[in-house]
Amino acid sequence: MMEATPFDHDLLSVEFDALSIEVKPLKKKKKPADLPKKYPVSALQLPLFAYPPINQPELATDLPPTTTKSFYYLTGFPYPGNAAATYDISADKLTLWIPRPAPPATVLWLGNATTPSPEDVLASSDVHDVQFAADNLPRYLAARLPRVRGPLYVLRASQLPDFEGFERLRPRLAVDVESLGPALDEARLVKDDFEVAMIRRANDISSRAHRDVARALREGRCKNECQIEAIFLNSCISRNAHTQAYPVIAGSGANASTLHYEANNAPLAGRELVVLDAGAEWACYASDVTRTLPLNKNGFSPQARAIYDLVLRMQRECIAAIRPGVVFRDLQLLAARVAVEGLLALGIFRAGEFTADEIYAAGTAAAFFPHGLGHHVGLDVHDVLSRELTRPAGEGMWGKRRPVGPQTLRGMIRQQQQAAAAAAIPTTTSVGNKNGEGQDEPQATINNKRLSTTTTSSASSSSKPSTTASPPASSTKYGILQPNMVVTIEPGIYFCRPYIEWHFLRDGSEHRRYFDVDVLQQYWDVGGVRIEDCILVTPGGHENLTSAPKCGVDDENEEEAEDGDVEY
Repeated sequence: MMEATPFDHDLLSVEFDALSIEVKPLKKKKKPADLPKKYPVSALQLPLFAYPPINQPELATDLPPTTTKSFYYLTGFPYPGNAAATYDISADKLTLWIPRPAPPATVLWLGNATTPSPEDVLASSDVHDVQFAADNLPRYLAARLPRVRGPLYVLRASQLPDFEGFERLRPRLAVDVESLGPALDEARLVKDDFEVAMIRRANDISSRAHRDVARALREGRCKNECQIEAIFLNSCISRNAHTQAYPVIAGSGANASTLHYEANNAPLAGRELVVLDAGAEWACYASDVTRTLPLNKNGFSPQARAIYDLVLRMQRECIAAIRPGVVFRDLQLLAARVAVEGLLALGIFRAGEFTADEIYAAGTAAAFFPHGLGHHVGLDVHDVLSRELTRPAGEGMWGKRRPVGPQTLRGMIRQQQQAAAAAAIPTTTSVGNKNGEGQDEPQATINNKRLSTTTTSSASSSSKPSTTASPPASSTKYGILQPNMVVTIEPGIYFCRPYIEWHFLRDGSEHRRYFDVDVLQQYWDVGGVRIEDCILVTPGGHENLTSAPKCGVDDENEEEAEDGDVEY
């Protein structure tokens, strides 16, 4: 028997997919006909849609552009170049139109990896037919489009067919550039078995890389953040995962308080810990894993240990609450509540002068936990509709690179209270009951620290009266967990001095009174702590897809140990 190498694909399939589906070629297992069935418009009548991908700009090195993730989702075609796809629903036929193979001069520079033959593509994809686009696509569209009786769905106007005679046909076509994008997004939310297997494999590779970094730190082999990044990348590439789902974050000391720190070039000497946020892709599917590791051979300082234990408790309580029907917004609030109670216990918030209820209701947890608890993971690391998981209605502090501030937290709390009021469920008591008949969507509401299972109608279909206006459907429709969703749970506590001092400690701030500045002074050097896992929602609860070890805690019990937590 040949000795296995890190590049043995069959070995990797067996090694990383032992708990998943059987070993199969890396091809997309998605039936395109499922897409319109999932979208509540007149999509069942659509006879055809064409979707050419938008290519990334070519680099100065003349490397070929890459295909988009949505195009891969529909076709399983991962190769660069100007490919297109048409799907005739009446015939249930998906046709992939590919560029011709590279000319010999291109092969000299780039090899044959640019585009395989139609026969090879057909053998490794789930499409029904593969043809060369340049020769056949214009003829096909010219013959097919005049017979279209319904809308022609395309992702955007720039992707309309481009062939001689199309402009004469266009006035007779009902072109829809609005519906396909939301349909794709909604279809991508819930993963099939193949997608879960690829995400699981990406997590396994990333978890092993995190272990390799932890081992190197224990052995004293890292003197700079760049070496941490290098060890992680080397570990992934040696397992044939050449692409990262996002740039590696290896922030030590104060750099750990920068959420998307990417410089990775600071010396480690004199710093307490490092936040390593890094995840590889496998077969175009992402992972997203974060671990916080001590840099001192004796472990965490007392302050860093206290913050680490608090973040670990935030994560464990949120993961334990995951099951179908849970509103993700409520998990965000659960994490914020645990953070407030922990910071009160440490004296960072003024214990004895203010209660956890007061500080929580003010949204002051945002000083230390200023981002979303998690997001969807799939073909993109922040997969489609991730912002909708916790977007509060009517609040303006949500968007790219904007913190989840006090105003946002207060908006979430109002939403939660409105949902409870609409269902006539008090927010101060735990009420559990089985799903009743006639109720559309099981949800869970939060009771101080714990989630209490209740059932209410989803915001998108509820007709129950409320004394206050219910949040719009868009604010909760995509925020309710369903089986086979994959989400991250990534709480953090950060001591970003400029952010905290400007927004929370300056004169006139409504939040300043809650802080004990003398105690806070002892924690600036911690920088920040974040812990992140990818969680699969299962019909009966959840499964943690991330096996990278965490630093254990003193009161760790057997059930927690099964989650992969170990002492460093």
